[in-house]
Amino acid sequence: MHTILLITQSLFREQHLLICMKVHYKKRKSREKKEREQRWQLSMEPRISIVYSSDLKRAYETAETIARNCGGLEVIKDPDLRERHLGDLQGYSPRETAKNRQKAYQAFVSGQKDLEIPGGGESLDQLYQRCTSCLYRIAKKHRGKRVVVVSHGGAIRALHGRAFPHGPSAGKIMNTSVNIFRISDEDEWTIKVWGDVSHLNQTGFLDSGFGGDKTSDLDDAKS
Repeated sequence: MHTILLITQSLFREQHLLICMKVHYKKRKSREKKEREQRWQLSMEPRISIVYSSDLKRAYETAETIARNCGGLEVIKDPDLRERHLGDLQGYSPRETAKNRQKAYQAFVSGQKDLEIPGGGESLDQLYQRCTSCLYRIAKKHRGKRVVVVSHGGAIRALHGRAFPHGPSAGKIMNTSVNIFRISDEDEWTIKVWGDVSHLNQTGFLDSGFGGDKTSDLDDAKS
């Protein structure tokens, strides 16, 4: 069984540091922290061995901060962890695309899985194949290890679909959310923790620091 901590890119330096506190968590005596530790079962897991990241800027900056605070680990860039390629929408805001790139925008919001976005953009099926193949490859390479992977909302939504092909929905993918995937040698996927943002409690980021709606992938693809 392979353990992958899959983390959504963060937008702010403070979020980088809070993620580090989460993934490098130690035992504490208070009841609240004991409950968190039981939830994460970090004492039962091997230490983080390596960090992978999308090669896009915000994801890579998040990964670098995590790696630096977990003993100076190596960060391996993998373009297969990138956000969905949006073709003619690439580099534009949701407001701009809805107005000036109508055909591409309609393809993007259609939900049709095999529909490619004009201008060389990916279909949802292509995104799914790229991301799931990448994560399985990483898991197989680091058998028995605990690996951190930093990616983007659309990519992580696709990976959730591999573990839960018939639902439930992934819901809103929040920036800095931590998700624990387990992948077996037989290519069976389970999710042990999904969308955990408890490390941001009492910080104000829970109210103001997140993307994750249907058009937030546009913003991720700009970085």
